[in-house]
Amino acid sequence: MSDWQAQQQRRFRRLDADQIVQTVAALQTRIEARFPDAGLGRLVAELLQVAQETVARTEWIQQPNVPIRVGVGCLCATILLLIVGLFHHISRIQFDDFTSSVQALEASISSVVFIGAAIVFLVNWEGRIKRDRALKAIHELRAMAHIVDMHQLTKDPESVMRPKPDAKRQMSFFHLNRYLDYCSECLALISKIAALYVQEFQDPVLLSAVDEVEDLTAGFSRKIWQKITILENLGKVQPETHEPMPGE
Repeated sequence: MSDWQAQQQRRFRRLDADQIVQTVAALQTRIEARFPDAGLGRLVAELLQVAQETVARTEWIQQPNVPIRVGVGCLCATILLLIVGLFHHISRIQFDDFTSSVQALEASISSVVFIGAAIVFLVNWEGRIKRDRALKAIHELRAMAHIVDMHQLTKDPESVMRPKPDAKRQMSFFHLNRYLDYCSECLALISKIAALYVQEFQDPVLLSAVDEVEDLTAGFSRKIWQKITILENLGKVQPETHEPMPGE
């Protein structure tokens, strides 16, 4: 297999963080061109910043934390030396009866169990630090998904069919369709950004959190597409009277 073929295979078997960032930037451009004063455009601008921060975070997660690993290695070596010294000391003690031998053996086993737990804790320390940082970022993405849902809550077909005189912005059927479609795209990008955290860091807790974000965004998207389907079924979606925006 040539290098070009290997690159093509890799392209379709993993998420490209740079492509996701470019897609978010393109979505921001389209929203600001179509709805220049909409809060959704500012939200996607913030999502673009989050996507850029995610690239930096995932690179940090993939890199080994050398100071922590060196410190953990030194602590584990010290603990192992203490264990060796403990068993050497016990082997030199002469026990007079069976009870003393059992008590000494029980104390030794307890010490080994606690020391083993300490070693496991230290070895997993780096992973927990990375997991906590990723979980905080995923929590931000979950909050942004809820904010996108808030933006589309009041955008329903009835508001176009029966416009209110005091409404700040009146949307045509076409513009409402585009706005809802932008919301759906935004939710899809949020789930893809979350998936970047588990592409190279296979942590069960993190995988579960990312799955929850994907389920959340999929549920919100289903509500949006129900509205879009209603618009299409009404047959009143107005055709574009001008050239579509770039990327549409």
